[in-house]
Amino acid sequence: MVFKRTKLLGISLLMALSASPVLAIDASFSKYVDDKGNIYLPEDPRKTMVHLGSWFVPEGDVSGFHDVYTEAETVEVYRRTGVFPDGATLVKELRKHNFGDYPTGANVSYPNSEIRLWFVMIKDSTNRFPKNPLWAKGWGWAMFQTDNPDKNVVTSFEESCKACHTPAKETGWVFIEGYQATLGSAASQGERSGGE
Repeated sequence: MVFKRTKLLGISLLMALSASPVLAIDASFSKYVDDKGNIYLPEDPRKTMVHLGSWFVPEGDVSGFHDVYTEAETVEVYRRTGVFPDGATLVKELRKHNFGDYPTGANVSYPNSEIRLWFVMIKDSTNRFPKNPLWAKGWGWAMFQTDNPDKNVVTSFEESCKACHTPAKETGWVFIEGYQATLGSAASQGERSGGE
């Protein structure tokens, strides 16, 4: 019996020591953020998350479908409280599109298989990373290109994200109106916590 306990203790210790310190991700906050505030792209959000809502941009450099995903738990909490919970993840996948004529109408847009890029936001209610420029206004900010989806190309919220998100300041820096079908009536008012 003593041998079994010693063996189990040894195996447990070996497993603990062999865990990779490189990732050092605090999963209690977000499994997509490491202890320095680096943000990682969730793997296959179309499969692992729920669809929050979509936008369609007909022309320009980011034209196409902008599909947004989050955790199922995030939807539940938002419906109940009107606020994105700490650690909530928003993933926006920008996908190119085509047009075609169908029985439902002419010149109908539909997404194709070519992804342009991904944006990721992680809610941080406690200002965990005050010296990290990727974290501001209650969120962590990231963008990933298809040629290197492991690298966040955002240098700072101020330089890369603020200009586009300033119009959504009063709704917690999120364009919440696009998610009313999923988030319910709470989304029509935006985050109760306001813009800061």
